[in-house]
Amino acid sequence: MLTFLRRLLLTSATLVAVSSPAFAAGKPSPVLFTSLAHAAPELNPQALKGALNAMQCAVNNGARPSRHLAIIDYSQPSTARRLWIFDLSRQKLVLRDLVAHGSNSGENFATQFSNREGSYQSSLGLFRTQESYEGTHGYSLRMDGLEPGFNDLARDRAIVIHAADYVNPLWSKRQGRIGRSQGCPAVRPQVAKQVIDKLKDGQFMFSWYPDQRWLKSSPYLNCQPQQVASILSSHAS
Repeated sequence: MLTFLRRLLLTSATLVAVSSPAFAAGKPSPVLFTSLAHAAPELNPQALKGALNAMQCAVNNGARPSRHLAIIDYSQPSTARRLWIFDLSRQKLVLRDLVAHGSNSGENFATQFSNREGSYQSSLGLFRTQESYEGTHGYSLRMDGLEPGFNDLARDRAIVIHAADYVNPLWSKRQGRIGRSQGCPAVRPQVAKQVIDKLKDGQFMFSWYPDQRWLKSSPYLNCQPQQVASILSSHAS
């Protein structure tokens, strides 16, 4: 009986892994979009759709599927909880919280974005998280930008996820916004460990804003297989 139950559990786990919309080849499953949209009704549907399309394009062209997906909706103010982290295999929202933008991206609303070192602006597009480490801000997470011209200098710019005391809703009462970073998606110290542990080691993060130049040029949003495969190959080497 015990052997039978073990086989049943293994079979069920295999079916979930194979049939999960997040791991399927082709186009993003409408079921996945519907499930995540239901779990995060305040997330801009265009941001969610863009994130799923970008992630699916990456997976279709050589990227390893991830268990978690983080989305930052920069069309929302800094005072809103505009960071969402989803468990893709369970199709569940596991965290929603505040996240900072760069000091030169805007005041309460981020409207300017850059890939340039020293710009102190946030970057848009698809990222792949990498290793966690202990740095100036404590426990932090490095990531690689996957979009040439928009975020591919993230590692050179030291754009990382880290804790920051200024990511605090009390700031909004005094200044009308939370504090700002030098371009990093900084989070509250109270949730930093949870955020980093969920996202480290090869998860996808997607930063969205209705920037027309990026929307028209992104190789992931417009799924250009040869360019995407080349980008992913360079990051794997």
